[in-house]
Amino acid sequence: MKSSEILTLKGMTVVSVQACQLSQSTQPGLWDSVLELTKSAQERNSDPLLWAVQLSSILNSAGTSLPSPELAHLLVSHICWANNVPITWKFLEKAVSGRIAPPMLVLALLSSRVIPNRRLYPAAYRLYMELLKRHTFSFTSEINGPNYQKIMKSIDDVLHLSQIFGLQVCEPGALVVEFIFSIVWQLLDASLDDEGLLELAPEKKSKWPTRSQDMDIDGQDSFNEKRTDRQEGLCKVNTVMAIEIIGDFFQNKVTSKILYLARRNMFSHWGSFIQRLRVLAANSTALRNSKHISPDALLQLTSDARIVLTRECKTSLQKQFHAVVASGSLISSAGQCHGVSWSALWLPIDMFLEDTMDDSQVVATSAVETLTGLVKALQAVNGTSWHNTFLGVWIAALRLVQRERDPSEGPVPRLDTCLCMLLSITPLAIVNIIEEEESTLIDEAGRSPTNLRKEKQISVKHRKDLISSLQLLGDYEGLLTVPQSLSLVANQAVAKAMMFVSGVTSGSGYLDCMSMNDLPMNCSGNMRHLIVEACIARNLLDTSAYLWPGYVNGRSNQLPRSVPGPMPGWSSLMKGSPLTPPMINVLVSTPASSLAEIEKIYEIAVNGSDDEKISAAAILCGASLVRGWNIQEHTVFFITKLLSPPVPADYSGTDSHLIGYAPFLNVLLVGISSVDCVQIYSLHGLVPQLAGALMPICEVFGSCAPKVSCTLTTGEEISSHQVFSNAFNLLLRLWRFNHPPLEHVMGGDIPPVGSQLTPEYLLLVRNSQLANSGNTTKGPFKYRRPSRISSPSPEPIFMDSFPKLKLWYRQHQACIASALSGLVHGTPVHQVVDAVLNMMFRKMGRGGQPLTPTASGSSNSSGSGPEDASLRLKLPAWDILEAIPFVLDAALTACAHGRLSPRELATGLKDLSDFLPASLATIASYFSAEVTRGIWKPAFMNGTDWPSPAANLSMVEQQIKKVLAATGVDVPSLAAVGSSPATLPLPLAALVSLTITYKLDRATERLLTVVGPALNSLAAGCPWPCMPIIASLWAQKVKRWADYLIFSASRTVFHHKSDAVVQLLKSCFTSTLGLNSSPVSSNGGVGALLGHGFGSHYSGGMSPVAPGILYLRVHRDVRDVMFMTEVVLSLLMQSVRDIASCGLPKERLEKLKKTKYGMRYGQVSLAAAMTRVKLAASLGASIVWISGGLTLVQSLIKETLPSWFISVHGSEHEGTESEEMAAMLGGYALAYFAVLCGTFAWGVDLMSPASKRRPKVLGAHLEFLANALDGKISLGCVWGTWRAYVPALVTLMVGCTPAWIPEVDVEVLKRVSKGLRQWNEEELAIALLGLGGIHAMGAAAEVIVERG
Repeated sequence: MKSSEILTLKGMTVVSVQACQLSQSTQPGLWDSVLELTKSAQERNSDPLLWAVQLSSILNSAGTSLPSPELAHLLVSHICWANNVPITWKFLEKAVSGRIAPPMLVLALLSSRVIPNRRLYPAAYRLYMELLKRHTFSFTSEINGPNYQKIMKSIDDVLHLSQIFGLQVCEPGALVVEFIFSIVWQLLDASLDDEGLLELAPEKKSKWPTRSQDMDIDGQDSFNEKRTDRQEGLCKVNTVMAIEIIGDFFQNKVTSKILYLARRNMFSHWGSFIQRLRVLAANSTALRNSKHISPDALLQLTSDARIVLTRECKTSLQKQFHAVVASGSLISSAGQCHGVSWSALWLPIDMFLEDTMDDSQVVATSAVETLTGLVKALQAVNGTSWHNTFLGVWIAALRLVQRERDPSEGPVPRLDTCLCMLLSITPLAIVNIIEEEESTLIDEAGRSPTNLRKEKQISVKHRKDLISSLQLLGDYEGLLTVPQSLSLVANQAVAKAMMFVSGVTSGSGYLDCMSMNDLPMNCSGNMRHLIVEACIARNLLDTSAYLWPGYVNGRSNQLPRSVPGPMPGWSSLMKGSPLTPPMINVLVSTPASSLAEIEKIYEIAVNGSDDEKISAAAILCGASLVRGWNIQEHTVFFITKLLSPPVPADYSGTDSHLIGYAPFLNVLLVGISSVDCVQIYSLHGLVPQLAGALMPICEVFGSCAPKVSCTLTTGEEISSHQVFSNAFNLLLRLWRFNHPPLEHVMGGDIPPVGSQLTPEYLLLVRNSQLANSGNTTKGPFKYRRPSRISSPSPEPIFMDSFPKLKLWYRQHQACIASALSGLVHGTPVHQVVDAVLNMMFRKMGRGGQPLTPTASGSSNSSGSGPEDASLRLKLPAWDILEAIPFVLDAALTACAHGRLSPRELATGLKDLSDFLPASLATIASYFSAEVTRGIWKPAFMNGTDWPSPAANLSMVEQQIKKVLAATGVDVPSLAAVGSSPATLPLPLAALVSLTITYKLDRATERLLTVVGPALNSLAAGCPWPCMPIIASLWAQKVKRWADYLIFSASRTVFHHKSDAVVQLLKSCFTSTLGLNSSPVSSNGGVGALLGHGFGSHYSGGMSPVAPGILYLRVHRDVRDVMFMTEVVLSLLMQSVRDIASCGLPKERLEKLKKTKYGMRYGQVSLAAAMTRVKLAASLGASIVWISGGLTLVQSLIKETLPSWFISVHGSEHEGTESEEMAAMLGGYALAYFAVLCGTFAWGVDLMSPASKRRPKVLGAHLEFLANALDGKISLGCVWGTWRAYVPALVTLMVGCTPAWIPEVDVEVLKRVSKGLRQWNEEELAIALLGLGGIHAMGAAAEVIVERG
């Protein structure tokens, strides 16, 4: 039998069966008496009220609890169908209205009997719907009644709700939702069936019986023609009425919310329901004939965009606040007051982008992933459109580039890294956002085919938002100025657009041949042209962008018709031209414009001749890597893959096959070793895979004697030591090896953030990335690669795979942890130590003079000659690295005892690093460790023994004071240093002396990028004024680095004074919020926080550095990062008090509270105050997230915030000029602060890997809220702050992060909801439970019904 037939038969028999069961379970004869009373009253046509009074008396006398489920069964069974007369319906209505019989159960029983028989009994169907209209929209008494659970269980048995909907939850409240949903669905299916439209629905079979299965041919007047005509007319009227009742369900305050719960928690069923509703709206004649509802109105009522659960505010200040939010004035007013511009909404993006420019640490995760999550978080919390969101992202990225358009020189990431962020990372993040939306909608369309058109419309809308943002971006001319080095590229982009507009087709070679002199004056490009090209390359836009008004100003006839003859370039390569030296030079200096071009070079690098492979490697590491923004992620992927060449099929050697690739690998290693290249790898998230590719190279070439060498066509020889050193030094830069061991022996319990980045961790991330790359086919964090190129080996690798590297790493850690020991005379290591010492100091002619003290376990040097030393050092690099700490110990000891002069020591160290450049890392780490031990006497930098900084030390001091002028931080005076020679710890003096022996060229700059950061971090940890001394010495050597060196020295002020960090953070808040000058003239926002660049080349000389830039460059070296949450929290609340008071008298503040929007009394409105409060929270959240990442955010939410609420804050209890305002604003500030921190760390949805840690921490915080609301915890904070915080936090979670709420334990949600209802926040309590998932649905429904 069909399912509908089964349900019909069940519906017909269940009443009689249950009536029998019920009669057996009660007093004998009670229901017989009730039935006799009813029949008698029916025969006499008695007054229904009299009957109801008599019935109630009988039931009360029998002790029956009312309303009685048994009575509902009896009355419905009596009516259907033997007594289907008006008087019995009146009796039934009186029993329901008098709450003698439960209305919900009566309606359930009637729906199972009347709806299938509505065509036979149209009058009964009409009466049933009248009962629906009277009693379905108010059943609070049943929810609170004594038989509530029993009634809902009976309804479930009658309608088979659990069986049809298949929910795992059988709570009474959940059954209420299913009951309401089922009634509406039955009416819908009945209406479709009445008009013959059921066949048009995707699922043609109804879940409910819509027609009776027995013909009931003996029904009254069934063959009476007149009666039949009347029935048909009544049936048509009934259909219209049923449809109108469906609309009433969606309009009613109670049932609309209950249906919203069904929409959220019963998605698949809701999808089927909506499909049928759309069929009705599109085809129903009855709907079109209705005078009360139209098809469009019905669809609007059931739209997903309709807001059902809203927030009603009770207090006057809350009403003002929410009026401000609802009006959008938080955005519109931002530009009117205190210099806080609209773009300040995106301040966290500005801070994140600027933080990625810090080269002190690369990261293991992709900036694309992080930026994607950050943009989604801000869009949700700010409540902005995607048009404004995309515009905000572009503006933030452009500001980053403009801050670096005229950079000071130094070994740090500069313009190329900024351009990577603007033109590669940002477009990829936007691609992720759009693809994620489209993927989600396609999935929904798969479950609901009628949504496909809607999916396409939304997809187009997102892209239209992107287009409109880029069109509006043209108005920001100040941000679009092109750096000088990009002028030609931008102009070529304009020329390309001009040719398209004019219908001229020309290959890429035409533009490649153009120079600046070939282009007309009005063919001047800007940064928007480069952004548009990047978006076109990512398929975010098409070439119709060239037709935007004002995009191009010229015509193609202004372009030169003749350019120099065919020049070798990418177009020639794609046509099959061979790689000639001129072409190679062009390809190295010109970035590829398409994936096909870069794939072509990759194929040559894999399959070409040896010379072609080397040339292809150079091309890949050239302009295509640094400025090939449109294909940059593919270029870094190709290079990484080439660093792990496969074993040739015909290889039969005993040594590793990698040795034969030495020249090829060396070109790649050198090509990606610049500061910007490493940072580009970091931004694209390929550092873990790069580390995994470098480790085998280090292991193999470090195990080879240097006699293994290759000769290039240029005549240059490549030794295994050279390849090893290039790979090893590059590998070390991928984790924080260069930081001094202060965190191990001199710090507190908490190491600086980021120190956990180790080789093991990089391999762990690498293995995880490759394991997931094959499984992840969608989502924003998928691993992008060309489809024709296979991924790197997915096999996991571990440190145990590289025994030599693992041994060195253990020695490195041991050297940091404790002094050297264990060198035994006569061992191979001792012999290598002697040989290295002889090589380093062979020019000094000291014969057999010992450099290694015998007491330390080392014997005297054998005094071998230079030839013998050189011969003995034909050893693998790993063997030499193992001996170097002992060599350094001997050399440093000899210098301390006068057996070596400082100059001889520096010369010897330089010889060692020249012989094996990989030794620089060990030299830096050993000297760093020795400084922390404090056992070496100071070195006097007097210009005789050691170099002197005196020539420019005072200038450095003055410049440092200028740099820090905007922060209010005191700079320790160097006056005492001027009266006596400056001193440095001996190991530090040796290290700086070594570094200044290098001539600054391209080759040595690669080495300085290894030892330089180590020198900086070591000097920063030493007593003042070590870093200014080093800056002075280096500024004498490389004057063009002076600005960089002075800035580095300025940063160390914050390493020595924790209160200086607090003062710096205070400066960040006051400058951002414009609290450091008069309210009207103050300039706050991003510009005040991050500035517009710095350096002595700007007019007026060295200018103060913006406080935000300073903080972003020092936060990684803050010792106790956990204290940052308390500091930021304190500064946030102080900022809120300053915003609330504004220095006004109390009577003026009272007038301010009454202000709506705009400016009055020379001050700002509540809307403006809220704008600044939100900006303060945004700044605080950014600082916490950037400073400590996920760990610090979780500590804040789980520990710091609860502790703050429990503690008493004396300053807040002092009489202020606006206590109520300050308390309320403080609560909202903390709510924004907490939610922003959470969204930054966890994301707003389930896409981020960190979201897995969210439920535990968020649940703990909400449990704290529940305990406080229950009175289990005593609070010390101002009551107004707490009273504002809880509703604001829940409001933000409901409105901005609804995906968080189902992760919280249902019981906790119920307790928080109960507390909110006690504060008259019923709507918010309902919204919280409504988003709590299927297990909270029942509780939400009960609250909705009780609320009424």
